[in-house]
Amino acid sequence: MTTDDNWTYVIDEVTLKEGTITPVYPLGINIIMTRIDGEVYALNGCCPHMGCPLFMGTLTDAILTCPCHDWCFDLRTGQFLDAQEIRLKLYQTRLEDGKIYININ
Repeated sequence: MTTDDNWTYVIDEVTLKEGTITPVYPLGINIIMTRIDGEVYALNGCCPHMGCPLFMGTLTDAILTCPCHDWCFDLRTGQFLDAQEIRLKLYQTRLEDGKIYININ
């Protein structure tokens, strides 16, 4: 187990499948997780437009489309594709002993 207080365990590595969206709620925070080309990503789980739950969206390659109003985000960067100034918060992830941790701070 990690000893750094900034890192919070969220999910076992084997649970996070390539090309899927998995919602997690560490410390009550709505976060979505995905694995793209073997890399693990964790992002804010609510669309900044109207707060829709992004885990219900459609994932095509690395692009997630919000289920409510079709806003599209690159999950590798959190970037909203139609406006540079809008992005999802991207959390650092770390794999340790088969477990995935997120840096919440």
